[in-house]
Amino acid sequence: MPRKNTVCLWYNGTAEEAARFYANTFPDSAVDAVHLAPGAYPSGKQGDVLTVEFTVMGIPCLGLNGGPIFPHTEAFSFQVATDDQAETDHYWDAIIGNGGQASTCGWCKDKWGLSWQITPRVLTDAISNPDPVISKRAFEAMMTMSKIDIAAIAIAITG
Repeated sequence: MPRKNTVCLWYNGTAEEAARFYANTFPDSAVDAVHLAPGAYPSGKQGDVLTVEFTVMGIPCLGLNGGPIFPHTEAFSFQVATDDQAETDHYWDAIIGNGGQASTCGWCKDKWGLSWQITPRVLTDAISNPDPVISKRAFEAMMTMSKIDIAAIAIAITG
């Protein structure tokens, strides 16, 4: 039975490359199917990879090689909850080290322009803490960071 909901991500001819990177980088991820174009289309020709069905951390996705018209923006991102600094570093470094770009507050972009939030659970817990002093300290510390430093968040929480 086909899925009722799938995230469709637009690529400029690189959907299969991106899907394979995600499958090799994140757990519970895979390239499920590659579909070739049955005929010519504005961004390609018959036989080109048109769509790629893939899963990223359990989320069903469809990569569409639609051309350069609609680039990715920060309006959509995958948020990856991490348990420790080693896991945070692993995902951050994988994205940045494969042609990606660092941003702020735990955000980065992969080489295809897709945004990722590499977010340690300790940060999420601290920012949502009912104690406004703790949540503000954690938030202010986060605002100074690119990749999240869990030790610095812990220090900020305790004041």
